[in-house]
Amino acid sequence: MNINRQILAAIVVGSVAPLVYAADAQETPRNLRVYAGTYTGGASEGIYVLDFDAQTGRLGHPQLAAKTGNPSFLALHPAKPLLYAVGEATRESGEKWDSVTAFLVEPETGALTQLNRASSRGGGPCHVAVAPAGRHVAVANYGSGSIAALPIREDGPLGEASAFVQHTGSSIHPQRQREAHAHSVTFDPAGRFLFAADLGTDQIMVYRFNDMLGTLEANDPPSVHLAPGAGPRHFAFHPSGKFAYVINELDCTITAFTYDPAAGRLDPIHSVTTVPGDFTGDNTTAEIKVHPSGRFVYGSNRGHDSIAVFTIDAGSGALTPAGWTSTQGKTPRNFNMDPEGRFLIAANQESDTLAVFRIDPASGALEPTGQTVAVPSPVCVVFSQSPAQ
Repeated sequence: MNINRQILAAIVVGSVAPLVYAADAQETPRNLRVYAGTYTGGASEGIYVLDFDAQTGRLGHPQLAAKTGNPSFLALHPAKPLLYAVGEATRESGEKWDSVTAFLVEPETGALTQLNRASSRGGGPCHVAVAPAGRHVAVANYGSGSIAALPIREDGPLGEASAFVQHTGSSIHPQRQREAHAHSVTFDPAGRFLFAADLGTDQIMVYRFNDMLGTLEANDPPSVHLAPGAGPRHFAFHPSGKFAYVINELDCTITAFTYDPAAGRLDPIHSVTTVPGDFTGDNTTAEIKVHPSGRFVYGSNRGHDSIAVFTIDAGSGALTPAGWTSTQGKTPRNFNMDPEGRFLIAANQESDTLAVFRIDPASGALEPTGQTVAVPSPVCVVFSQSPAQ
């Protein structure tokens, strides 16, 4: 394996600055990178990297960062030049098993070197998250309805799973909820609990996470139930740690919760629709993000092809609809914001584009910048800091 030895040594001693955050917190970084995960059954070859100017919102031309099969969700290490990607094995992808792949990030170019691949321990891996301490990753397997935790070795590769949980159950949707379908894994800010949104059972499963051993144990209570047929998909915490939000794919709602970080307990506040009242077409939701300021929540609609904006009540965590913005394309599978919350990039899966929007800091409203960049079948967007400041 041909790996830059200086970069590898930097990982071991921890001398490389974090990828996600600016070295000088008082100055907004100008140069960022955007990684786009894709489906590779068509024109895509894997993970693409694009330069991004965080002050002007200018998105550069995509370059292939790594050739790999179906990297449909990506996660960056919080402190080292490492990226992790799920890989769903299909005939088109050429992969032999469902996996999570570890990549080393080349600091100057953003190119990715594969370190290793580890089994996801289930079928159809769709989501991956790195624990806050950076010692483990968690993966959700949609197809088999299971989750797993895998250790990150000192130099970045993944070990075999240290924990595995098979979900069971069903709900009312005749096609989508016949069995469990784990759709996301999210660590709480302290890294003490792991939350797994299961679309098939209408539950958010809660696990106590041992960061040293990488083990998972059912919390008490072990789950929170959503409305029958809701189909919870992705989950996000408020920056304060007091609230959390889940976007429900099937009934097109967002459910808000209060959060007790000591007990790992979620208590529902209310649910709000993600589509306008006069919309009558078919729709499913996809991604949810909380603005870094803690003032706004965003959710994507596939069918209505929009980003829904909500304001957050600072005292209660409740949501109020604040409008909808077209994503300038079809099927916004995913979106993300730069670390300062100035811009949002939407990944339009079926129109093969990334679209850039400016965020109004007062209202949270999205304004199209007019930029759309061609990327084949984009399904995930993550920001990282470029060292060239």
